[in-house]
Amino acid sequence: KAALNKVDGVSQVDVSYADLEAVVTFDDARTSVEALTEATTNAGYPSTPTSSQADRE
Repeated sequence: KAALNKVDGVSQVDVSYADLEAVVTFDDARTSVEALTEATTNAGYPSTPTSSQADRE
């Protein structure tokens, strides 16, 4: 969560440790999914992006 919050453009991070899931709200003009994935990997938590419910609607 801390690593994601440090990425420029991230406005909100909600983490469910039980589900091994993070929901990240970010400005795609200031950062990218790739940058978010790199941030979690560099923090020792490799991640894989998935579509959000908002993307499906």
